[in-house]
Amino acid sequence: MNVIGSRPDGWWRDRERAIESLVGRLERRVEHREERVTVMLEQKPRRALHAGRVEVAWAGTGGADAADREILARLPAWLADDEVVVVTSDRDLARKARAVGAEVVPSRPFRAELDSF
Repeated sequence: MNVIGSRPDGWWRDRERAIESLVGRLERRVEHREERVTVMLEQKPRRALHAGRVEVAWAGTGGADAADREILARLPAWLADDEVVVVTSDRDLARKARAVGAEVVPSRPFRAELDSF
């Protein structure tokens, strides 16, 4: 939601549509790239998302910062496979991700780039 929420475009009126839009843009972005992309959500989406190359995952537990905790739990395995870029505007998540070796990109510039797809 950091990427979605980085622009006040009314996303809060229809979170499901905003998530679908994000996944669609990411699909177009990775279409001609050799990247593995995971979108981490706070909870399982109500509607099925049609994603090909983009993995849509969600936190196994609820509560505040559930997706951040899930990202941090998965980082060691992801880093063992390849380099990792975490896109977030959350300072605590960014600090912890960097501490274990992930690169961090702020949500706002990433969203600006993504909007061209």
